[in-house]
Amino acid sequence: MKQLTQSLKDGAMQLLDTPFPSVSTNSILIRNYYSVISAGTEGKTVKDARLSYIGKAKARQEEVKKVINLAKSQGIADTYKTVMNKLDSPSPLGYSCAGEVIEVGTDVKNFKVGDLAACGGASAVHSEVVSVPINLAVKIKSPEFIKESSFATIGAIAMQGVRRADLKLGENCVVIGLGLIGQITMQLLIASGVEPIGIDIDNNKVELANNLLGNISYSRNRTDLEEIILEKTNGYGVDSIIITAASSSSDPIELAGRIARKKGKVVIVGAVPTGFNRANYYKKELDLLMSSSYGPGRYDSNYEDKGIDYPIGYVRWTENRNMESFVRLVENKKINISPLISHEFDFENAKDAYDLIISKKEPFTGIILKYDTKKSLSKKVSFEHKEIEKARVSVGFIGAGSFAQNFLLPNLKQKVLLKGVSTSRSNTSRNVLDKYGFSYSTSNSGDILEDSAINTIFIATRHNLHASLVIDALAHNKHIFVEKPLCMNESELQEISKLYNTKNNHLMVGFNRRFSPHIQKVNQLFKDDLPKAINYRINAGNVPIDHWVNDPEIGGGRIIGEVCHFIDLCQFIAGAKINNIHANNMSTANNLFDTLVINLGFENGSTASISYFSNGSKLLSKEYLEIFYAGSSAIIDDFKTINIYGSKKEKLKLSKQDKGHAEEVKQFVNSIENGLPQPIPFEEIYNSTLATFKVIESIENRQSIII
Repeated sequence: MKQLTQSLKDGAMQLLDTPFPSVSTNSILIRNYYSVISAGTEGKTVKDARLSYIGKAKARQEEVKKVINLAKSQGIADTYKTVMNKLDSPSPLGYSCAGEVIEVGTDVKNFKVGDLAACGGASAVHSEVVSVPINLAVKIKSPEFIKESSFATIGAIAMQGVRRADLKLGENCVVIGLGLIGQITMQLLIASGVEPIGIDIDNNKVELANNLLGNISYSRNRTDLEEIILEKTNGYGVDSIIITAASSSSDPIELAGRIARKKGKVVIVGAVPTGFNRANYYKKELDLLMSSSYGPGRYDSNYEDKGIDYPIGYVRWTENRNMESFVRLVENKKINISPLISHEFDFENAKDAYDLIISKKEPFTGIILKYDTKKSLSKKVSFEHKEIEKARVSVGFIGAGSFAQNFLLPNLKQKVLLKGVSTSRSNTSRNVLDKYGFSYSTSNSGDILEDSAINTIFIATRHNLHASLVIDALAHNKHIFVEKPLCMNESELQEISKLYNTKNNHLMVGFNRRFSPHIQKVNQLFKDDLPKAINYRINAGNVPIDHWVNDPEIGGGRIIGEVCHFIDLCQFIAGAKINNIHANNMSTANNLFDTLVINLGFENGSTASISYFSNGSKLLSKEYLEIFYAGSSAIIDDFKTINIYGSKKEKLKLSKQDKGHAEEVKQFVNSIENGLPQPIPFEEIYNSTLATFKVIESIENRQSIII
């Protein structure tokens, strides 16, 4: 299939051959008939992408700050690679479409193959096939309105603005900005019995509104505009103002303050500055409200990604119900979208549509892309790469996001045969195929697991998929490298252990810190089997509560997702099995286990204290490790420097931070090529993983745990 993408580096657009996107348990696969281009949102994205690097920096100053902070910790060279990897990746466009359901997830009950659906959100992109969560899709009952229903997402944005205004039958409302959302807003107001007045600086948009709805819209440039509005409202002013304009000027919000009646409402839908003179808003005691996109549920991963609906008795209008209401209004001919469609392009000519938006060479309102629904589509993308066909290690990747692209794949390219890659996002899968020389890309992990030409699987998905993929890979007799954590709970660990012991395959977890140069140096110096005392402080930083890592079902929380690293490293340094654990978590309002102290005891008498803190300063280095051993000490600061104190002081400093990613991959591949034992014995992987779960048990039960 083909998907429209653009390069964030230079704005170049192309129709890219990509595999079908994956279908989760609560999503549906749609073959697109139409998709809508948002001239405002997408136009800005395309325009920014075509800017110079300096222009990009000015347009995205928050991103620049993140890059600077990354450079401080990882160095300029590695940061440059990370940034360029992001800029080089093909980025999808679009968020509103309609088409036919061709596959449904196992938990989907309200859609079946053959249904027509209008879709929205980040996955409803300009592509021949899209995968959309069920709460971002609604049924289309009347096939003749599928084109108009493709505007459902944009219609929901307009509808949510009207709902925020909370207007009653017979009241009046000014709409400032008569672009696509403004035009739809005007029709929605009329359909609900409200008297609208439209305003725009563009006479073409004013004329369009007047041709459709009568002479109720006016140019912002009229000197008598405010007098006209006062006359139409019997001198009281407007009940509500909905601002759908996109502007860097404060004029829309200042105008709203002047024309509103006392106790009126101003609702911001478009992107406008919110700074204003206090006088009108204070004297009239106006309500200033923000309208969040499509409605309740937006930006809530439980709602959008997991399909968990809000009960209608508590939340009458969600984003899904707003979309559905819009589609029904279209089908019942209560609103008329057809006159708002100014341009229709075949999908193959999508680039021309964006050129029109950027150049503004002619007036436009609604721009849609039409798809050829008769052509045959391929679910996979394949190429032949013969450079290293004789490689003993033939690799398939399941999951290839930013971590895999920055830390794993660069250390494998040209060293193994990269055979197949599977990711949930079509554009990512194709980008990884091109950049690293895979033979094919797919969205179906089963294609990778069942490929007899692949003997080694790398798993770099979100945490909740690790265990099932490891078990499937073992069942298919593959060698496995899985990013931490190995699994999410003890039952998964026991199942993996039982199956592993029946196989003769390598199973490696990405505990990379073991392989860092500084840790290797410590192990060379402190190699006698004597007890060690370890003090490990991690300035972990805050992760938002709604981040997927904190989701107990997907990420498992920060102990499972990250603290496992530090538990394993302490076990490796101690050189013995963990046999007792005691942990305490700092009480926090969000009840996250992200600021804690762990005390570990080992069979050889070693002891370790891990202080994992999320409430520290960003100016402090992330990791500080102290090791005390038989009259000697070593201090590692953020895997950049090491100070060794013995009979004399020795200091070693790396040119850049090295946490061992390259070395762990090298040793894993070497062990398979040469029939060597896996770099981390499974017994140690098992023990550190089990200890991670026991940390949570210790906190919850407020007691020490003996293993």
